Amino acid sequence: MLLNSLNFIFAFLPVVLILFYVVPGKWKNLVLALASIFFYAWGEPVYVVLMLFSAVMHYMLAIDIGRKQKRSRSAVPSLVFVIVMDVFILGFFKYYGFLSGAVNELLGTGFSTSALTLPIGLSFYTFKNLSYVIDVYKKKCEPERDPITFMAYASLFACMSAGPIVRYADIKEDLYVHNVYMSRLGEGARRFILGLAKKVLLADQLSMMITQIQDSGSSMSMVTAWIYLFAYTMQIFFDFSGYSDMAIGVGNMLGFEFKENFDYPYIAKSVTEFWRRWHMSLSGWFRDYVYIPLGGNRVSVLCHLRNIVIVWCLTGIWHGATWNFPVWGLYYAVILIGEKYVWKNLVSRLPGWAANTYTMLLVMFGWLIFMNTSWDAAAGMFASLLGFGASSLIDVTAGYYLKTGILLFALCVLAARPVLKKLSERFIERYTIVTVLVYLVMFLLSIGGLVFNSYQPFLYMQF
Repeated sequence: MLLNSLNFIFAFLPVVLILFYVVPGKWKNLVLALASIFFYAWGEPVYVVLMLFSAVMHYMLAIDIGRKQKRSRSAVPSLVFVIVMDVFILGFFKYYGFLSGAVNELLGTGFSTSALTLPIGLSFYTFKNLSYVIDVYKKKCEPERDPITFMAYASLFACMSAGPIVRYADIKEDLYVHNVYMSRLGEGARRFILGLAKKVLLADQLSMMITQIQDSGSSMSMVTAWIYLFAYTMQIFFDFSGYSDMAIGVGNMLGFEFKENFDYPYIAKSVTEFWRRWHMSLSGWFRDYVYIPLGGNRVSVLCHLRNIVIVWCLTGIWHGATWNFPVWGLYYAVILIGEKYVWKNLVSRLPGWAANTYTMLLVMFGWLIFMNTSWDAAAGMFASLLGFGASSLIDVTAGYYLKTGILLFALCVLAARPVLKKLSERFIERYTIVTVLVYLVMFLLSIGGLVFNSYQPFLYMQF
């Protein structure tokens, strides 16, 4: 079951909310835990066992670490064990096909190269659970001893499939207090509708355009290549930030205050700033649990360069098991090193529009690497973007999408900036009825899109 499915919107979520609001406080976490297990089992009846195993393992090892620390015994073996287990599980399910193929090429062996079906949300709930154990080890939080409360956290359906990566310390109080009231329910509903609209009315429309261009079969003109890359750049943002908005909205309805996962990354004036605004729960995870333990930037220049490369290689590998992902990570490592040590002063002196253009061009070329698992396809598109491998400067396909997609493109550019947010906040303060009508129209249009268009899963679920 997914947050953008009709089953979730009209059946699962209303039932869970009614039960959650009706039962006494001491039973709310049980409702959350059972609902989350059902939510996951709906789409992954086999892999729900793996999700439960992960929750139980991290629950028990966190208690073991806390007990050892109180007795002044080393908890390092327990921490190492949980890290090794998490790496093994991730590696087995995400990278088996890739690694077995590499071994076959190197050693001439005959291992099966068929990739295993990736359990939904594996990367997200593994990182979430691991952050909890590490925080217990670092004494940033006490181990949770109530198994139901921990299961409610570890399996929380709102952020199970594609994040954000919610840390236990950030919602511990919410797991016990459950601040639920009508104004928060309304706030959560608005946020959910906003995310649903981003997904259905923007990301899914861009997805159909991208698919049509791909299916055209002919070589792209230079303008078509730029339209294609721009559409993907906007699609991945609205798809992923839309999911995050929906997850945060559901969390609000259930009394949780999740941290923001996106902060208008496409208005950034440097790539460094972009990564402070994009998928903040993941970049924050690597910062706190990899980059800083390696020494961060409080080391020699050479060690700092090493730390950046390690973090970004791991970030790329986290996304997938094809060569384009670690290369994508290295691409950003090089740019971030350049902005830190080579052309930092140059970027800072650029006018705002020029700095944003510089950033967006580099980000779009990054998405070019990210989206293409074939080097030939990536090289061909790169050549088309520069006009070398293009069939022409502009063709009928480009003209068609410039005419039919101009309104969609303009809306995407506006929605990717804080302009609409500021306007909506003013409306919420002054015109409550108008605000309700606007969100109602957005909701109805989104439901219409779900009913009449082909189903589009969230892009980041594949990671």
